[in-house]
Amino acid sequence: MSFSAEWLALREPFDAGARSAKVRDAALTAVADLDPVAIVDLACGTGSTLRALAPLLPARQTWRLVDNDLSLLARAADSARPPRAQATATPVDLAHDLEAALDGAVDLVTTAALLDLVSEPWLERLAIECAARRLPLYAALSYDGRIAFAPEDAVDAAIVAAVNAHQHGDKGFGPALGPQAAAAAIDRFEALGYAVTRDTADWVIGPADRAMQEEFLAGCAGAARDFGAPLVEEIAAWLTRRHGHLASGRASIRVGHTDFFALPSAMRRAERSQSNSTSPSRR
Repeated sequence: MSFSAEWLALREPFDAGARSAKVRDAALTAVADLDPVAIVDLACGTGSTLRALAPLLPARQTWRLVDNDLSLLARAADSARPPRAQATATPVDLAHDLEAALDGAVDLVTTAALLDLVSEPWLERLAIECAARRLPLYAALSYDGRIAFAPEDAVDAAIVAAVNAHQHGDKGFGPALGPQAAAAAIDRFEALGYAVTRDTADWVIGPADRAMQEEFLAGCAGAARDFGAPLVEEIAAWLTRRHGHLASGRASIRVGHTDFFALPSAMRRAERSQSNSTSPSRR
């Protein structure tokens, strides 16, 4: 599972605008008394979560950026960040080596736009491994199946249904949970005794956001073609009408996502040696 740096760059402003302040602040509050604070970011991409959170954390920070794409990792490690935030790029195949990604000094686990791509067994592993280590999880931007196009079109519902069915395909972790991922994750963490803060985190793609709309519409049409419904002719006609609305400045799209923060009843404080905690590199 990997995404192009160009697509991640295109979507990042919409991700940033969609992130729930309520959920984000719950995560920040949970580690507010830690200095330094150790964060592991799963499937980090080019480092969007680092860029979103690091400026809001006053403490010294160490970020372990985890991904299996070396090109994206290099970009993430070069992310602009406050001087108090250090980052280490760590190549890990999360489909097979999740446990290794969580080992060592960790105070907070973060991820964004990952959980809707994973399978139920992988999600179970994540929940169990976090619970065994008493680690909190901040999971942002899980697609939850809601797409609203404006102006409305008679074929919209069939396109959305096809997209949501397509989301259940194997993205490298087994059959994906897709739109059900966030709800399933919340249920599982609550069953393990976590307190969960959740909120919607929707993309709002306006008439002026032509590049994002064009890319999203192409993705929807491609997913519908792969799924085999509606008919190819209907998909093509729908896409033509959508591009017409976009050209006339009347088109907008809302894409539903869910953010949540899962807090264990007792958090583990990351174990650090005395030499690490006083090292100039951590100041």
